[in-house]
Amino acid sequence: MIGGRLRYVQLRAFHHVATEGGFSRAAAHLNLTQPAISDQVRRLEQDYDVLLFDRSKKQVQLTPAGTELLTITRRLFEAEREAAHYLGESRAFRAGTLRVLADSAAHVTPILAGFCATYPDVQIRLKSGNSETVLKALDAYEADIGIMGEYPENDDAYDIQRIGVSSIVGCVSRRGPLSGLTEISIEDLTKYPLIFREEGSKTRARIMDAAAQAGVTLKPTIEAEGREAVREIVASGNGIGFVSQAEFGQDRRLMPVLIRTDAELVMEEVLLCLKERSEGRLIQAFLKIAKGGGKVDRAGLPKFLVTPPF
Repeated sequence: MIGGRLRYVQLRAFHHVATEGGFSRAAAHLNLTQPAISDQVRRLEQDYDVLLFDRSKKQVQLTPAGTELLTITRRLFEAEREAAHYLGESRAFRAGTLRVLADSAAHVTPILAGFCATYPDVQIRLKSGNSETVLKALDAYEADIGIMGEYPENDDAYDIQRIGVSSIVGCVSRRGPLSGLTEISIEDLTKYPLIFREEGSKTRARIMDAAAQAGVTLKPTIEAEGREAVREIVASGNGIGFVSQAEFGQDRRLMPVLIRTDAELVMEEVLLCLKERSEGRLIQAFLKIAKGGGKVDRAGLPKFLVTPPF
């Protein structure tokens, strides 16, 4: 307790109202009544003479003080989770869950293979998203491990491990009208229909930056949400998409197109986690295998290696 008045249940109620987005959702998550949750938050605000939520709007929103407190309670309840993991370490490796958010499954597949071979009872939850989504999920404790195509601007907050670097190439349909295109200048891209990912994609940002350096402006003919959507649109013969060589994969419907430009057109893939969470048992195990490039050191288990698509 602080000053003999701060209660765990009050902080817990505040934390879940903030993270769940409302009092009723927090009550459902904690299996309590909404009046009980409201009373706990109200007592916390009264005891410390602070307003944590703006209740004047239809949707509950954090005040500046509430935002600061949420930063603290995230650490508090994560520490609680880590304590439980520490006390049940053997159980964690028998029945734990590791949440991985990657901008491309191609970059994490060899590491996952090695991890699953070493810890077959740990459940992996793999989701995809662009770099912006990865950072938001890590910061909100909604992912344990992130994999993205650049070093984050605020790199002091993360433990970062480089796992590869790859050139960005165009891609066209092998059977489409652009199938004879094997290379193109950044300036000549303006002559063709372009398929871009959504805003927040670092591949898109790299292409746009290179075009700007060459004095041209590129506009998407089609903007698609996610890498797989771009792949399917390009495969149908509708234009030129963009992807790193490491992500090109084995899709025989597509063929690569070299992009000629004076700018450095590469993606540097990194694996990262929050520094304050880097001591977690499952996170540490994953990082250790990633440092070996996905290799498994335990005798008798297969060794997985990253192999480039070209």
